[in-house]
Amino acid sequence: MNAKLSEMLRTLRRMSGASLREVEKKTGVSNAYLSQLETGATTNPAPQMLHSLAAFYDVPYESLMEAAGYLKPATNAHDKRRVGAAEAALMSAKLTADEEGRVVQFIEFLRSQRRAKK
Repeated sequence: MNAKLSEMLRTLRRMSGASLREVEKKTGVSNAYLSQLETGATTNPAPQMLHSLAAFYDVPYESLMEAAGYLKPATNAHDKRRVGAAEAALMSAKLTADEEGRVVQFIEFLRSQRRAKK
């Protein structure tokens, strides 16, 4: 497994506010294994496990499969439904309208900082 999946799973869990034990209860994946996945200490998670995690976090299964290296990166419009760690985390965060507005403001701030550095 690569660092992309570790980062994505860690971000998704943190954004969901769930503990490893909560994820374990809902998915059947042991919290010890979840921890290993999030730290990159284990490789080649089973696709069925990724399917359970995608369902729990409410993100496209294909995105986790791509992050794990099972699928090639999306190259056409049909595959564009795959998302990265930040997008997946935002999709599963169930933000209020006010929170969404704050996220948009923060993204605008980050972009302005990037432009200022150029």
